[in-house]
Amino acid sequence: MNTFGTRFRVSIFGESHGEGLGVVVDGVPPGIALCEADMEADLARRRSGARGTTPRKESDLPEIVSGVFDGHTTGAPLTVLFRNENTRSGDYSNLVSHPRPSHADRVAAEKYKGCNDYRGGGHFSGRVTLGLVAAGVVAKKILARHGVSVTAAITALGGETDSGRWDEIVEEAVRNLDSVGGVIECTADGVPTGWGEPFFDSVESVVAHLLFSVPAVKGVEFGNGFRAAALRGSRNNDPIISADGRTATNNAGGINGGITNGNPVVARVAVKPTPSISAEQQTWNYTTASVEPLIIKGRHDACIALRAAVVIEAAMAIGLAQFAPE
Repeated sequence: MNTFGTRFRVSIFGESHGEGLGVVVDGVPPGIALCEADMEADLARRRSGARGTTPRKESDLPEIVSGVFDGHTTGAPLTVLFRNENTRSGDYSNLVSHPRPSHADRVAAEKYKGCNDYRGGGHFSGRVTLGLVAAGVVAKKILARHGVSVTAAITALGGETDSGRWDEIVEEAVRNLDSVGGVIECTADGVPTGWGEPFFDSVESVVAHLLFSVPAVKGVEFGNGFRAAALRGSRNNDPIISADGRTATNNAGGINGGITNGNPVVARVAVKPTPSISAEQQTWNYTTASVEPLIIKGRHDACIALRAAVVIEAAMAIGLAQFAPE
């Protein structure tokens, strides 16, 4: 299914090289000031243009086609549409029989019995995250009503935490016709105590669901995450230092027992290297029934993480909006 959520429900639609794509958001409270211009800052952060990002240029202009009247949300379903303008579908025709390694080409063809739109990755493309970013703008407006703000930033590229080396790392990947991954940290400040439920609707469960829905995300951790497994309890515990629950450290990432504890909610995601690289690869060809060289054509990011921070930010906001009181 392509729908997530209960209180704040998000449905994405469209394909990378189709007529367009977008999102339908249900559960938006009435009276929130909203227009297309409100989305521009976040959409610009996702847009390509920097070295290491795809040369495909799209205006990514949002069209609000329902759910807003006189500049405010109506409470009815909100629909935001983006038109595709710059497609080169011929670049993908050879991938039907000769699928890309570590991409969705083969599994999509199997699952949908060859009826899937394979152009540009179709519905599996990172381009579909435009809808998430648009929904994230609305989610952040809802959270702001409760004093919550969400921010995300890259903390590592290619395993390097020194940002001074990131340009060099990306440039090396471009020169070698390769790609590089990264880590993005997302923080929600101002989240009050008491959001979330134990077990299946824990804050970690819901937010991680959204984060793992972002193409290329292969790992999610909250607070100390995997590092906690190497610590003693005395080092990993967060001593409470005030009556409002503020803690001396935030190793738990702002969540105890699946419920927010009043400290910042902190999550980190691992973004894999782009599987569509220009270097020759050996992979199965279904036409010849043998392993053969594959040269991937088209326009692809050498580092997806460069444009992913705002998508991760949106996913966190959408997840937390499930718990925001009406």
